[in-house]
Amino acid sequence: MRKYNRVLLKLSGESLMGDQQYGIDPMMLTRYADEIKTIVNEGVQVAIVIGGGNIFRGLQGTANGMDRVQGDYMGMLATVINSMALQQELKKTDVKTTLLSGIVIDPICSSMSRSKAIELLEEGQVVIISGGTGNPFFTTDSASALRGVEIMADVLLKGTRVDGVYTADPEKDPKAVKYDTITFTEVYEKSLNIMDMTAFTLCKENKLPIIVFDMNKAGNLLKIIKGENIGTLVNE
Repeated sequence: MRKYNRVLLKLSGESLMGDQQYGIDPMMLTRYADEIKTIVNEGVQVAIVIGGGNIFRGLQGTANGMDRVQGDYMGMLATVINSMALQQELKKTDVKTTLLSGIVIDPICSSMSRSKAIELLEEGQVVIISGGTGNPFFTTDSASALRGVEIMADVLLKGTRVDGVYTADPEKDPKAVKYDTITFTEVYEKSLNIMDMTAFTLCKENKLPIIVFDMNKAGNLLKIIKGENIGTLVNE
């Protein structure tokens, strides 16, 4: 029995690097495709947003003197590359997948449309939404929150390399304590870094719960779908 019927899965571009310093590790693609397939086989409707940080980050370009708008558009194109790679990997496992984008790139993918995305999800297809929001100055966290609200997802699943939200960065502070659940208000008050403020506020105002979890641990995605307490739930 599953707890969630429709989810928005947010993956970081950096996670696709694996142990590499740059680009896409084929082993990570295969691992993620297999994990996603397990929940598709459970009848879950899955939409996915992937970052592009393994290829290019707009803010990095800005720090090096690049125009912010130009850098952000380059970052959007990086998300398209990652999305195309995951789409191909899912197709290899016989999972029907359609790629949409916040920026029009004909003939690679169609532009993002709420009605089209929901129609595809209801047909049983995985929908990968690339290109961010289609606008500069917004992160892929903001894009995932926006798309999650648009498709009326039950939950936003933020897959990371950390197993939840902590009182401090667990990679730097060995005394950091993990939260099993926390409210949106508590996150604000404690200044915890889960998503950028635009994304986080969008989830809060539209009552879209967030689960932060370790995507690299096999089986976690399916356990969440079945209602197990994996990661950290951020809710009202």
